[in-house]
Amino acid sequence: MASIELTNDIIILPDTPAIPGLSFRRFRGESDYPNIHGIINSCKEVDALQHTNTLEEVALNYTHLYNCDPYQDMLFAEINGEAVAYTRGWWNTNGDGEWLGFSLGWIKPGWRGLGIGRSLLDFIEQRLRQIAATHIEAGRFPASMPHFFTNEASEAEKAKTGLLEHAGYVPVRYAFSMVRPNLEDIPEAPMPPGLEVRPVLPEHYRLIWDAANEAFRDHWSYIPEPEEEFQKSLEDPNRDPSLWRVAWDGDQVAGMVLSFINAAENAEYNRKRGYTENICVRRPWRRRGLARSLIVQSLYAVKERGMTEAALGVDTQNTSGALHLYESVGFRPVSRFTIYNKPMELK
Repeated sequence: MASIELTNDIIILPDTPAIPGLSFRRFRGESDYPNIHGIINSCKEVDALQHTNTLEEVALNYTHLYNCDPYQDMLFAEINGEAVAYTRGWWNTNGDGEWLGFSLGWIKPGWRGLGIGRSLLDFIEQRLRQIAATHIEAGRFPASMPHFFTNEASEAEKAKTGLLEHAGYVPVRYAFSMVRPNLEDIPEAPMPPGLEVRPVLPEHYRLIWDAANEAFRDHWSYIPEPEEEFQKSLEDPNRDPSLWRVAWDGDQVAGMVLSFINAAENAEYNRKRGYTENICVRRPWRRRGLARSLIVQSLYAVKERGMTEAALGVDTQNTSGALHLYESVGFRPVSRFTIYNKPMELK
């Protein structure tokens, strides 16, 4: 059995499972990126995860974290020095006046069902409680503000769903991943009068970003995208503004669909898929058929790049009728995600 190198980042947790060689430690910086990448990729088959997560994308994500100190807000589980699981937490406040403590976690399939996941979840919940209490003590947020833990799982992530529900998390919202299985018979959808789609130039990036933040404010549990996300978007390897379809009314952004193609993902899953995402219309231009027109234009755009299918995600309870709109242009649900909340008891 390999020896465990004890360092000052080792964390002793109460009530951990009696697994030979098990230890917990903090994040160690860039040297942990391959561990994160490897753990996530090990889960793909059993959890039916159809996405590609490259090492470069892990690095990009951790370069632009916000409301999260990974050296305090992460924990790895190791068996004889090999990283087999990890969790990370962060926080935010939404438009409904709630403080939300987010967390994610991944466990290699061979180490599930042994209590490691519960130890990681207990740790991250306690860490989020500490952060929330610090905010209250500093007067940043009132103690009367509703506080929740929040997480999500796809219908295929049976182990994660069981862990969350056993820990007291309850479903509060559902989302679909949707696919249009071909790019034939795309319906007609003319632009509303007075609006036009123009080529996207670098000087438009900030305007488009701000317009999207404004448009999404009407969505459930709305959280504005911070500056870190904008900077991250500029470095996204899948970013391709030539695929974007942005509608203008004079110098005002009226709505948009910001499509992209993930070449690495297409290669891994032997498909030709384009994503028609970030679909939004600002309030003054709604109910005029603009979103439908921009989606149709985006389908043609990815088809012209050689794609044979399109995909997007949708909140199934979106009050704007997004689910019906997407179905009307040929998208069909292929998987469901559940958003879970759990009231946070501040001690």
